[in-house]
Amino acid sequence: MRRDVFQAIADPTRREIINLIAFNPLNLNAIADKFEVSRPAISQHIKILMECGLINIKKQGRERYCEASLQQLNEVSNWIEKYRQLWAEKFDRMDDLLDKMKNDEAKQ
Repeated sequence: MRRDVFQAIADPTRREIINLIAFNPLNLNAIADKFEVSRPAISQHIKILMECGLINIKKQGRERYCEASLQQLNEVSNWIEKYRQLWAEKFDRMDDLLDKMKNDEAKQ
């Protein structure tokens, strides 16, 4: 089964892992310590994030560090942008209608 970035960010734990390592790589133990779930569960989340291309694991000595690779989030941003534009247009039309109604009311 091919995983995609939407599946990766669908889970709040995975979103929090991304937030944790977005600006500073952390080792696997440091990530696991931030959560109240089992380490195998965190390892599964890390695996999914890797499969989706959102994190890379770098080995430094005996430690494995997770670092964010957030280019894949552009796919989400592009998808959202279509809907943002749609809603912006709807709100602009509603603003125009409200202005017209206010002007019509002021004329009476």
